[in-house]
Amino acid sequence: MEVAKKAVKKKIARKEYTAADIKLLKMHSKARTPVTKLAKLMKRSEGSLRQKALKLGIGLGHQR
Repeated sequence: MEVAKKAVKKKIARKEYTAADIKLLKMHSKARTPVTKLAKLMKRSEGSLRQKALKLGIGLGHQR
């Protein structure tokens, strides 16, 4: 009988926001760029961008 292998949990690699990222996010917020387009441009998830915008107190997408 084979021994069942343990499930290996994948470590989440978080990418820190740089000052340039924050400046870009604020610029696109003012330009009212759709979040989906911004997510592809910055290579981050929509949720990540929305959370960062919320912490910065700026609007993105439907939160205007």
